[in-house]
Amino acid sequence: MNIFDAIILGLVQGLTEFLPISSSGHLVICQFLLGIKEPDIGMAVWLHFGTLLAVIAFYRSRIIEIIKSVMGSPAQPESDRKMVMALIIGTIPAAVIGLLFESNISEMFGSPRFASMMLLVTGLILLSTKWMSNRGVKVSIKRGGIIGLAQAFAILPGISRSGSTIGCAMLMGIEPAKAAEFSFLLSIPVIGGAFLIDLVRSFEKLLYSGDIVIYLVGLTVSGAVGYVSIHYLLKIIRRGRLFFFGFYCLVVGTVSLIFIG
Repeated sequence: MNIFDAIILGLVQGLTEFLPISSSGHLVICQFLLGIKEPDIGMAVWLHFGTLLAVIAFYRSRIIEIIKSVMGSPAQPESDRKMVMALIIGTIPAAVIGLLFESNISEMFGSPRFASMMLLVTGLILLSTKWMSNRGVKVSIKRGGIIGLAQAFAILPGISRSGSTIGCAMLMGIEPAKAAEFSFLLSIPVIGGAFLIDLVRSFEKLLYSGDIVIYLVGLTVSGAVGYVSIHYLLKIIRRGRLFFFGFYCLVVGTVSLIFIG
C-alpha cells in the first residue's frame, strides 16, 4: 500500500462512513479495484480512528451535555438521561451480533459481489424515506433499541449504518435531524469499538511498521472528509432529500455487479 492508496481509502471511508451509502461496501469494492487482496488491518485502525475523531469533533457540545447528564447535573434535562439509556440499549445488538458472528461477517467482507448486492438493499431503504413523514416522535429507550437492531443489520458490508438507522428512526416518525443526531451519536461506541478491536489485533504491526506516514495520511483524510460529510448530510436531511442517495446506491451496486462479473 502506498500514499495514493491511503488517500483513496481515506476519502472513501470519510465520505461513506456518515453518508448513507455504506463505508464497508465501498471499501470492499475499492480494495478489489485497487488490487488489494487482503485488507490492511493497520490501515483499518487509522481510518476508523479518523472518522471517530470526526464525529466526536462535530458533536462535541452535545457530547459534553450528555456527559453532564450522566454525572447528575441538575441543569441537564431529563430527556438527556433518557438519551443516554437509549444509546446504551441501541449499542447492544450490534455488539452482540458482531461478537457472535465475527468469523461469518469477516468472510462476507471478502466478497465484493455480496457487498454490491447489499448496496442495492441500501438503495431501496433510502428510497423508501421519501414517503416517511415527520410525526414529532421523540427518541425513547424502546425506540433506541429498535434503531440499534437496524444498526446491527448494517454490520453486513454494503448495508449503510447511517442509512439504516436514520431510515428506521424516520419510519417511527422521528424528526429527520433528530434521527440523524441519534444515528451519529450511536456510531461513536460502534466506531470506537471497531477501532479498539483493530488496535489490539494489529498493535505489534503498528508499533514496528514502517508505514506510519501512510497510515497518518489515511487518518487525516478520513477525519477531515468525515467531518465535512456530516455537515452536508445534515443539510440534505433537513431539505428532505435523503432518498437521493438511494439512486446512487442502486447505480453503484448494479455497475459493480456488472463489472465484477
